[in-house]
Amino acid sequence: MSTVRPAVLDQIGNTPLVRITRFDTGSCTLLLKLESQNPGGSIKDRIGVSMIESAEREGKLRPGGTVVEGTAGNTGLGLALVAGAKGYRVVLVVPDKMSTEKVVHLRALGADVRMTRSDVGKGHPEYYQDYAARLASEIPGAYFVDQFNNPANPLAHETGTAPEIWAQTGHDVDAIVVGVGSSGTLTGLTRFFRKVQPQLEFVLADPVGSILAEYTRSGHIGQAKSWAVEGIGEDFVPTIADLSGVRAAYSIADQESFSTARELLRREGLMGGSSTGTLLASALKYCQAQTRPKRVVSFVCDTGTRYLSKVYNDQWLIDQGWLQRRSFGDLRDLISRRAEDATVVSVAPEDTLLTAFQRMRLYEISQLPVLEHQQLVGVIDESDLLMTVQADAEQFRSPVRSAMTPAPQTIAPTANIFALRAILDRGLVAMVADEDGFHGLITRFDLLNHLRRSLK
Repeated sequence: MSTVRPAVLDQIGNTPLVRITRFDTGSCTLLLKLESQNPGGSIKDRIGVSMIESAEREGKLRPGGTVVEGTAGNTGLGLALVAGAKGYRVVLVVPDKMSTEKVVHLRALGADVRMTRSDVGKGHPEYYQDYAARLASEIPGAYFVDQFNNPANPLAHETGTAPEIWAQTGHDVDAIVVGVGSSGTLTGLTRFFRKVQPQLEFVLADPVGSILAEYTRSGHIGQAKSWAVEGIGEDFVPTIADLSGVRAAYSIADQESFSTARELLRREGLMGGSSTGTLLASALKYCQAQTRPKRVVSFVCDTGTRYLSKVYNDQWLIDQGWLQRRSFGDLRDLISRRAEDATVVSVAPEDTLLTAFQRMRLYEISQLPVLEHQQLVGVIDESDLLMTVQADAEQFRSPVRSAMTPAPQTIAPTANIFALRAILDRGLVAMVADEDGFHGLITRFDLLNHLRRSLK
């Protein structure tokens, strides 16, 4: 291992602080600290450096060692960046709700990623932190980072993030809006500002389903539920958490978090992740509730580029029921990609089979409607492709017309669910069409997703 400090680590911190001007902030000034500008794309780069270098100084992590942690994503990316640059092996346990972009990024950094369940709580063997602790005990020379109990976590913010905010605001700040995952940010900021400005108010931004907002209001630890926002919210109070400075707390639903993050991009040109939406929604509520001008700081916690498949993906939001579209009150409401919305993925009869294959792969689907002048003339699926090209790959150059199933059976939008089930139970895809033309496909997954959205 090289003893030279990697240059990239010196680029962590000293992130910009910018004013928000295109949202209603009442009488307040709202400033966002762009932690998305760190090399690893999030605020967690700061604790990655702090915890790794602390472990090195204390002899807990030695050359050739392995860094192990359970993480919702960004801490893992910070650790993978820092530990990888220093030459350590990195093993990370991540819950299965994490965005695809984060997992791909972790693996690109060389991390060994172990996926586990996101629907279980602390104490369950598949809970990501417990799983990581168990792995660390089994790997020789492993260092279990344990961000939730690691004093170097809040120290990174007490000695880095907080002094930066204090300097960038000219020693003029009245409130800071934060989320809590491990609680390192809140605890570190609280320790610093308790010394320099004891009157500063902390505002907790929490996803609906987390127990933390209610805990700060009543001292009661309720029953946690699930939420989709990544990186903040908990089903327990972290050991290192200092919540003593919290003066207000907001519980923000997933849909509001995602829509607020999207609005931040549209209005201010700032692309943050799902937790940024939670923080901004809370900050706006706090600002609008104030009766006198205040200077309020919050964070763009991480870059939104690692949420392109979720927060910024209309189709994913529609599937979750979080992006509203026209309701017809018939089978068209079950169609994931509707012709009416110009989102149908299709091919034309004269397109090549290679084109059909590439579209199936790009959109991760197994069949395509064949449309000619917006009318349904056939359907082609992966078995049609395979039968045609398996003996001669040159057949990929053949037109779709040569392999498609012509004049497929259709179902009217007004048909009932039993008629739909009859088609799906035969292993077919339902082609929804009537005299107005083709409306879209319904698969068994679409039906399952429709039934899932009815859960309360």
